[in-house]
Amino acid sequence: MSTDITVPQLPESVSDATVASWTRNKGDSVKRDEVLVELETDKVVLEVPAPADGVLEEILHDEGATVTADTVLGRVSEGAAGGGGGDTGDAGGDQTEAASTESAEDTTAETEGGSADAKAGPAARKLIAEHGLDPATIEGTGKDGRILKEDVQRHVESASAAKQPEAAKEKAPEPPTEGAQPAQAPSAGETAQQAGVSYSQGDRPEKRVPMTRLRARIAERLVQATQQTAMLTTFNEVNMKPVMDLRAKYKDQFEKAHDTKLGFMSFFVTAATEALKRFPDINASIDGSDVVYHGYCDVGIAVSSDRGLVVPVLRDAENMSMADIEKQIRDFGGRAQAGKIGIEEMTGGTFTITNGGIFGSLVSTPIINMPQSAILGMHKIQERPVAENGEVVIRPMMYLALSYDHRIVDGKDSVQFLVAIKELLEDPARLILDV
Repeated sequence: MSTDITVPQLPESVSDATVASWTRNKGDSVKRDEVLVELETDKVVLEVPAPADGVLEEILHDEGATVTADTVLGRVSEGAAGGGGGDTGDAGGDQTEAASTESAEDTTAETEGGSADAKAGPAARKLIAEHGLDPATIEGTGKDGRILKEDVQRHVESASAAKQPEAAKEKAPEPPTEGAQPAQAPSAGETAQQAGVSYSQGDRPEKRVPMTRLRARIAERLVQATQQTAMLTTFNEVNMKPVMDLRAKYKDQFEKAHDTKLGFMSFFVTAATEALKRFPDINASIDGSDVVYHGYCDVGIAVSSDRGLVVPVLRDAENMSMADIEKQIRDFGGRAQAGKIGIEEMTGGTFTITNGGIFGSLVSTPIINMPQSAILGMHKIQERPVAENGEVVIRPMMYLALSYDHRIVDGKDSVQFLVAIKELLEDPARLILDV
């Protein structure tokens, strides 16, 4: 008996998805509820589990295919993984036994290699399997040593370059000769893994890969924001010493009491929500010819992942404690790396905070996350000489940037909004006293 593997219902506003990767090959044994297929939308990655124990009998849509809700992706032959029933012939039993053995060998190889599934993303896992690599020999440049697709490609290219020139010449694609037809550009349905082949043209190598759906969506939104808003950026700087002193004094007690670390982001979120109450235009949005004023602060936190930037939202952040903010942000960060943030968690924000400082950015102009009217950019904390009470002293300073839609927000309000955040952070007691 065969059971269909189908595309689940897609999130609202998402019409289709791309098959990002299959975790098993045709003929492999599978277990009920293990992840068989990963589907990529323009916002999230969806995991499709095996519907039953058995053998992956058929794959109907390969990686790179575009599918919609309820599409049949493949089929699982139920009960075949156990070596065949009484009605199964010798050939079928042998085939099943071979599939089971192959699956067991794959599992052993993964264990010996340091668990490729745990260290590598879907694209990287596919390349590792294609080239028969040991993931333990690949240096991961992602967060916490995660292996990215680019790491595998770099490893393969380095290994190829180390071989004898004759062997390298046999494996390298021939450069196009004069008069030959140009190589066909990858179609939109191809995956980055399929199209991401390097073609060496002497000392000037090139490679062509299609955008991921998430990257294409990010590009679309950024261009839309620059074309459809009257965007302007204002800057200020904040002395982080009071916050750093407070954090150093209480971080151990905070972690013991709340089971989470005390970071800087909770201070900024708390200060921003207080400033948003004072300047409601910055917490507003344009809907057609109307301005919508939000009586709540749903603050989006820009989080970097292997797939690109995602912005999950802290709902009713003005009512959250600093401990709740820290826990939620850490949860977002972990799930963003694993592609586990749901579409509903990334919609409906009223204001956004992004922290380029964790990557070393000293100053930048963030782009508004439409239809919001403003975004706050944090930057690197750097010791600089400043004047205090007529004396030059060294203080840990951070530049703040507020990009805002000048159609809604006046320059005066944008400047005073940043000043309010600056004053709250330079005197953190005001956050507690609400003054």
